[in-house]
Amino acid sequence: MPKMKTHRGAAKRFSKTGTGKIKRSHAFKRHILEKKSPGRKRALGKSAIMAKGDVKRIEQMIVYMK
Repeated sequence: MPKMKTHRGAAKRFSKTGTGKIKRSHAFKRHILEKKSPGRKRALGKSAIMAKGDVKRIEQMIVYMK
C-alpha cells in the first residue's frame, strides 16, 4: 500500500499542539468588522481547539504533521 498524502488544504488550516490536539483558527475576521465589537474581534484572532467529533477526520488528512 502506498504512503498516504497530506491534504495540502488541511495542512494550511490546521496544526497540532505539543499534546497532540488539533488547533484551528476562527472564521469571520476578514471583512465586515465595523459592526463587530472589539472584544469579539480580539477573540476571533485567537486560535481554538478542534471539536472532538471532527478530530478523527482531520487527523487522517494531516497524518504526517508533527
